[in-house]
Amino acid sequence: VQLQASGGGLVQAGGSLRLSCAASGRSFMRYNMGWFRQAPGKEREFVAGMNWNGGSSRYEDSVKGRFTISGNNAQNTVYLQMNSLKPEDTAVYYCAATDRYLNSDARTYSYWGQGTQVTVSS
Repeated sequence: VQLQASGGGLVQAGGSLRLSCAASGRSFMRYNMGWFRQAPGKEREFVAGMNWNGGSSRYEDSVKGRFTISGNNAQNTVYLQMNSLKPEDTAVYYCAATDRYLNSDARTYSYWGQGTQVTVSS
């Protein structure tokens, strides 16, 4: 499966962005999907993920209540709605797919998009 992430940009603190991840090659229905981010000098970290079969989702603690992951099976697209953005959310955001159970370990995700930059100014 090929993943294409988009929607990043520059936003002021408190603002919102919606990231999109379009998949091609295979239906999303075969995979659990995740969003990760990597800030300069830091390791890649899990942000949010969702299970296409059961509709369950999970979030990293710092984004709970601010970010929402969702998907559109018909369009093979997963979204990350980001509200109340903070400067510490600044990073390159990646979408990824795994055929394992929904989890936060980047090593289990086999497919990755190219990343989209999110910059939050204070």
